[in-house]
Amino acid sequence: MNLPAPEFSLRAYLLGPSPAGPAAAGKWSVERQLLDRAAGTRGTFSGVVHFVPTDDGGLALREEGTMRWPTFAGPAFREYLLQPADRMDALDVFFEDGRPFHRMSFSPEANLDQHWCDPDTYRVTYRYEGPDAFGYIWDVSGPSKDLLLTSVLLRLGSKA
Repeated sequence: MNLPAPEFSLRAYLLGPSPAGPAAAGKWSVERQLLDRAAGTRGTFSGVVHFVPTDDGGLALREEGTMRWPTFAGPAFREYLLQPADRMDALDVFFEDGRPFHRMSFSPEANLDQHWCDPDTYRVTYRYEGPDAFGYIWDVSGPSKDLLLTSVLLRLGSKA
Protein backbone atom coordinates (compact mmCIF):
# COMPACT_ATOMS: atom_id res chain seq x y z
CA MET A 1 0.00 0.00 0.00
CA ASN A 2 1.32 3.42 -0.92
CA LEU A 3 1.71 5.81 1.99
CA PRO A 4 0.05 9.23 1.88
CA ALA A 5 1.98 12.21 0.47
CA PRO A 6 4.19 14.23 2.87
CA GLU A 7 1.59 17.02 3.09
CA PHE A 8 -0.99 14.48 4.36
CA SER A 9 -3.16 15.80 7.21
CA LEU A 10 -3.94 13.02 9.67
CA ARG A 11 -6.68 15.13 11.26
CA ALA A 12 -8.45 15.66 7.92
CA TYR A 13 -8.07 11.97 7.07
CA LEU A 14 -9.72 10.84 10.31
CA LEU A 15 -12.63 13.28 9.93
CA GLY A 16 -13.77 12.22 6.49
CA PRO A 17 -15.51 12.64 4.14
CA SER A 18 -17.49 9.43 4.31
CA PRO A 19 -19.09 7.72 1.30
CA ALA A 20 -22.14 7.32 3.58
CA GLY A 21 -22.63 11.11 3.65
CA PRO A 22 -21.97 14.01 6.05
CA ALA A 23 -23.63 12.34 9.05
CA ALA A 24 -21.00 9.56 8.95
CA ALA A 25 -17.97 11.89 8.70
CA GLY A 26 -15.39 11.03 11.33
CA LYS A 27 -16.96 7.63 12.06
CA TRP A 28 -15.11 4.37 11.59
CA SER A 29 -15.98 0.76 12.34
CA VAL A 30 -13.40 -1.07 14.43
CA GLU A 31 -12.70 -4.78 14.77
CA ARG A 32 -10.07 -5.84 17.30
CA GLN A 33 -8.55 -9.22 17.98
CA LEU A 34 -7.33 -9.67 21.56
CA LEU A 35 -4.73 -12.24 22.52
CA ASP A 36 -3.42 -12.89 26.01
CA ARG A 37 -0.24 -14.75 25.12
CA ALA A 38 0.48 -15.78 28.71
CA ALA A 39 -2.92 -17.40 29.30
CA GLY A 40 -3.52 -18.45 25.69
CA THR A 41 -6.94 -16.78 25.69
CA ARG A 42 -8.53 -14.84 22.85
CA GLY A 43 -11.23 -12.23 22.62
CA THR A 44 -12.70 -9.59 20.34
CA PHE A 45 -13.93 -6.03 20.37
CA SER A 46 -16.34 -4.78 17.72
CA GLY A 47 -17.69 -1.26 17.53
CA VAL A 48 -17.48 2.28 16.21
CA VAL A 49 -14.87 5.00 16.65
CA HIS A 50 -16.04 8.64 16.52
CA PHE A 51 -13.55 11.43 15.78
CA VAL A 52 -15.06 14.83 16.67
CA PRO A 53 -13.33 18.20 16.12
CA THR A 54 -12.48 20.19 19.25
CA ASP A 55 -12.26 23.98 19.55
CA ASP A 56 -8.47 23.88 19.93
CA GLY A 57 -7.84 22.18 16.56
CA GLY A 58 -7.61 18.69 17.96
CA LEU A 59 -10.00 15.75 17.99
CA ALA A 60 -11.98 13.94 20.64
CA LEU A 61 -11.97 10.17 20.10
CA ARG A 62 -14.66 7.91 21.52
CA GLU A 63 -14.64 4.19 20.86
CA GLU A 64 -17.70 2.19 21.83
CA GLY A 65 -18.80 -1.34 21.16
CA THR A 66 -18.95 -4.86 22.50
CA MET A 67 -16.06 -6.75 24.04
CA ARG A 68 -15.99 -10.52 24.25
CA TRP A 69 -13.41 -12.08 26.53
CA PRO A 70 -13.47 -15.39 28.41
CA THR A 71 -14.27 -13.56 31.67
CA PHE A 72 -16.41 -10.71 30.27
CA ALA A 73 -18.89 -10.00 27.49
CA GLY A 74 -20.66 -6.68 27.17
CA PRO A 75 -20.43 -3.01 26.34
CA ALA A 76 -17.07 -1.25 26.49
CA PHE A 77 -15.80 2.22 25.60
CA ARG A 78 -12.77 4.46 25.88
CA GLU A 79 -12.03 8.10 25.17
CA TYR A 80 -8.89 10.02 24.23
CA LEU A 81 -7.92 13.50 23.13
CA LEU A 82 -5.81 13.96 19.98
CA GLN A 83 -3.81 17.16 19.63
CA PRO A 84 -1.89 18.60 16.67
CA ALA A 85 1.75 17.51 16.67
CA ASP A 86 4.80 19.23 15.19
CA ARG A 87 3.94 17.71 11.80
CA MET A 88 0.66 17.49 9.84
CA ASP A 89 0.81 13.72 9.40
CA ALA A 90 0.80 13.06 13.17
CA LEU A 91 -1.38 13.64 16.21
CA ASP A 92 -0.39 13.36 19.85
CA VAL A 93 -2.79 11.17 21.82
CA PHE A 94 -3.66 12.02 25.43
CA PHE A 95 -5.74 10.31 28.08
CA GLU A 96 -8.95 12.12 29.05
CA ASP A 97 -7.23 13.65 32.09
CA GLY A 98 -4.52 15.22 29.90
CA ARG A 99 -1.71 12.74 30.54
CA PRO A 100 0.35 12.01 27.40
CA PHE A 101 -0.18 8.58 25.83
CA HIS A 102 1.57 8.25 22.46
CA ARG A 103 1.93 9.65 18.93
CA MET A 104 -0.26 8.51 16.04
CA SER A 105 1.16 8.63 12.51
CA PHE A 106 1.47 6.48 9.40
CA SER A 107 4.81 7.84 8.20
CA PRO A 108 7.69 5.34 8.41
CA GLU A 109 9.71 7.58 10.72
CA ALA A 110 6.81 8.15 13.15
CA ASN A 111 4.40 5.18 12.99
CA LEU A 112 5.99 3.41 15.97
CA ASP A 113 5.65 4.61 19.55
CA GLN A 114 5.50 3.26 23.06
CA HIS A 115 4.00 4.04 26.44
CA TRP A 116 5.16 2.75 29.78
CA CYS A 117 2.33 1.91 32.19
CA ASP A 118 3.97 0.63 35.34
CA PRO A 119 5.06 -2.15 35.21
CA ASP A 120 4.38 -2.92 31.53
CA THR A 121 5.44 -1.46 28.18
CA TYR A 122 2.87 -0.78 25.47
CA ARG A 123 4.29 -0.57 21.93
CA VAL A 124 2.08 0.58 19.04
CA THR A 125 2.53 0.34 15.28
CA TYR A 126 0.16 2.21 12.95
CA ARG A 127 -0.36 1.22 9.32
CA TYR A 128 -2.12 3.05 6.52
CA GLU A 129 -4.30 0.73 4.43
CA GLY A 130 -5.79 3.31 2.05
CA PRO A 131 -8.14 6.28 1.97
CA ASP A 132 -10.80 4.45 3.99
CA ALA A 133 -8.88 1.96 6.12
CA PHE A 134 -6.08 1.83 8.66
CA GLY A 135 -4.95 -0.38 11.50
CA TYR A 136 -2.72 -0.57 14.50
CA ILE A 137 -1.21 -3.20 16.74
CA TRP A 138 -0.50 -2.86 20.45
CA ASP A 139 2.15 -5.26 21.74
CA VAL A 140 2.00 -5.17 25.54
CA SER A 141 4.74 -6.85 27.54
CA GLY A 142 5.97 -6.89 31.09
CA PRO A 143 5.62 -8.71 34.34
CA SER A 144 1.82 -8.31 34.56
CA LYS A 145 0.70 -8.42 30.89
CA ASP A 146 1.60 -10.21 27.67
CA LEU A 147 -1.00 -9.05 25.13
CA LEU A 148 -1.30 -8.57 21.39
CA LEU A 149 -4.19 -6.30 20.34
CA THR A 150 -4.75 -5.98 16.58
CA SER A 151 -7.24 -3.38 15.32
CA VAL A 152 -8.63 -2.71 11.84
CA LEU A 153 -10.67 0.45 11.19
CA LEU A 154 -12.83 1.07 8.13
CA ARG A 155 -14.51 4.38 7.35
CA LEU A 156 -18.28 3.93 7.74
CA GLY A 157 -19.94 3.63 4.37
CA SER A 158 -16.72 2.61 2.57
CA LYS A 159 -16.18 -0.60 0.65
CA ALA A 160 -12.53 -0.87 1.78
